[in-house]
Amino acid sequence: MPKPLHTVVALMLIAALSSVALAEKLPYAKSNIVPPTPEWMAKVEKAAPAKPTVAAPKRKILVFSLLTGYDHKVTPHVDRVFEILGKKSGLFDVTVTRNIEKLMPESLAGYDVLVLNNNCSKGDRRNLFLDELERNPKYKGLSDKQRQARSDELEKSLLDFVSGGKGLVVVHGAPTMLNNSPGFTEMVGAAFDYHPPNQYVTVRTVDDKHPLVAAFVGKGPFIHRDEPYCFKGTYDKLNFRPLLLMDIKDMKDPKGQVGKIVRYVAWIKPYGKGRVFYCSPSHFPESYESPTLLRFILDGTQYAAGDFKCDDSTP
Repeated sequence: MPKPLHTVVALMLIAALSSVALAEKLPYAKSNIVPPTPEWMAKVEKAAPAKPTVAAPKRKILVFSLLTGYDHKVTPHVDRVFEILGKKSGLFDVTVTRNIEKLMPESLAGYDVLVLNNNCSKGDRRNLFLDELERNPKYKGLSDKQRQARSDELEKSLLDFVSGGKGLVVVHGAPTMLNNSPGFTEMVGAAFDYHPPNQYVTVRTVDDKHPLVAAFVGKGPFIHRDEPYCFKGTYDKLNFRPLLLMDIKDMKDPKGQVGKIVRYVAWIKPYGKGRVFYCSPSHFPESYESPTLLRFILDGTQYAAGDFKCDDSTP
């Protein structure tokens, strides 16, 4: 049975030039991640687009940054990225929260886009809502049944928000938020499987003609330090429009599984009447100092908001 066209194209890209003269290669930072500094924020401010690709009315964005499992130290940096992008472009009013109550329908109704920022959950259960409902003293009076009911209500609120016509941006580790939920992972497009150790990752565009990857076109591959995420579950359906993939040719992978399928790291997809943008880059603050990546994130967020019209059909 012949492979789908987008798989053939991706495999051709992966097997393409092993050495490229033209590339954007960011420094490999070996220091530990520290909270956002004024110096780092100044670099992002300078690199961020001054104008949006698409003129649009100002949108309200909620950045949800609660985690209960693995602590991505880059999380507060991503908060600042969205604040800077919104302010400099004039496109977004940004609110950052770690309060699950902000995800209830009556609160979400006031926003156009929800950003899920590295919302890693605990253990095999992989349910951030249950984690928070158990650990937060605010909910200590709830029974197990009531916690499960509240968790289900919060999950339904997310799904309804997007399917009803709003936007969702999913950043790096956020798919693990409800990693075992069929409904959530179907909306996102994938469930997290594992990642090889952090290392230099070469990222390539899937289709240079797609307008959402315009920031990368003519610059060669995007090379940066990252955790190269690998996915499973609903990912196997490839029910999304892939935008970026990682070159796995020389990747260090003790598990030896990375080369078995095409490894996409960014995509878009419709969900009901709404839209989803997933962007895996990046685990490290230095990646967000790139004008290329910042433009890509801004354009992807505009897609999620419904203002950047483009082909989001499955190839």
